[in-house]
Order: sequence, then structure tokens, then C-alpha cells
Amino acid sequence: MSGRALSFGGVAEAYERFRPGYPVELFEMVTAYAGRPVRTALEIGAGTGKATRLFARRGIAVTATEPDGSMLAELRKHVPANVTTVQTAFEGLRPGERYGLVYAAAALHWTNPEGRWPRVAALLEPGGVFASFGGPFRLTDPAVRAAVHAARAPFLESDEIPSPDGTPPGHEMQWPGSELQRSEWFTDVRQAVIERQVTMTARDYVGQLSTVSAYLVLPASVRDQVFSRIRQVLPDTVEMTSDITVHLARRSHEA
Repeated sequence: MSGRALSFGGVAEAYERFRPGYPVELFEMVTAYAGRPVRTALEIGAGTGKATRLFARRGIAVTATEPDGSMLAELRKHVPANVTTVQTAFEGLRPGERYGLVYAAAALHWTNPEGRWPRVAALLEPGGVFASFGGPFRLTDPAVRAAVHAARAPFLESDEIPSPDGTPPGHEMQWPGSELQRSEWFTDVRQAVIERQVTMTARDYVGQLSTVSAYLVLPASVRDQVFSRIRQVLPDTVEMTSDITVHLARRSHEA
């Protein structure tokens, strides 16, 4: 795993405080797609359990996997008793138990692309469902966005993660749906968007940035300077567009 992938442990409490949770609409979308009761789920890269709670609180027995011990410790403070936690990277999981649902919340891009889809398929029951969801948090106001970009530019050109397979931003099917469509292991690939707007204070916005990998891998002195420069150009409150792009696929019976 990359340094960016393992950069979150030092900010587990900030991650829990500043990252938003997931709406019930997402749970309903995944379970409607499944078309049958989902009783068990495996979560890839659970972090502090933002998505874990969404599924576990609605009766699904979730096995939450996460390579960072600090993130898992924070997760355990917030999840119900039907959650099993395993400290491991996705690549460290060994085939054994199969689940009705395997999902990743803003975490799939940290997994190794080599063998990713057969590995996911091996963890699913026949006809089981894979779901991946997440999306960037973007300042809604173009003027504020430009001011923040200018403040950050001497140190960091972009704080977003490029598409892992090179799919351009405007393409109809985004990653990982683009990979799923090419995979023999999955069928019935779908993409949907849950629109979400968030208003937060400038302080909380910078707090959220403090949980983003692009900033976490900067030297601490540089990171503090970047955050100070950004804070100076922000209004008291900021509007955020944080739409959730959801990808769904079904394990192929033929594979």
C-alpha cells in the first residue's frame, strides 16, 4: 500500500469529527439493487466506521477490515455489537467465509489493482453484490474555489485523487464502474449519484482538509503553512458539494 493509503492513523479522531457520514438513501439503494435480504457484509478499508454504522445499524452483520490500528480503535467506539473488526489490508484477506455484500466507502482506490476483482468475487456468495461509493468534497462557490487553489498552489497543485484507471472526469461511466464493466467476474454494473450539499464553518473545512491524504503526506511545517494560507482566503462559512457516486455490480454466475 502507498504512503498516502497508510497516512490516516495519526488523524483518526479528526477523521471521525470532520468527515460526514452516509445517508440512509445509500443503504436503500444498495439493498434494493441486491433484491434479496443482505445478512452479511465485508467492508474494505473501514476507516473510523462511517459506512460501517449505516449497514450495521440496519441489521447487517458487518466484518470491517482496516489496515490502520488507530482507525480501527476509533471505529470500535462508534459501531454496534454486530460488527466484527479485522486489522488487515484487503490484500491480506484469505478466501474463506463468503458474504452477501462486499463494499468500500471512499477506500477502493487504495487497494492493489492486480487481482482486485477475482479477490472481491471470491469473498462473495453466488449472486452477491459489490458496492463502492464516495466522491470528492468540492467548494461550491467558484470564486472561493479559485482562491483556495491559488493559496494552495505553491505547495500542492491538486488535493484530489486521479482516476486509478485513467477514466476522464466527464466520461459517462466512472471508475471503478469502468473496471467492473471489463471484468469477467461481475455483471449488471450500475452507476448512480446521491446529491449532497453541506454547509460548514471555515474552521471545520480546514479540519476536513487535515484528513485528506494529499495534505497528510506533506511535511508538518509545510502542511501548517498551507492550512494557514487557505484559512486566510475563506469566508466564515463555506458551501460544499459532496455528491456520493455509487457503483454496484453483481458477482457473475459464470465466473
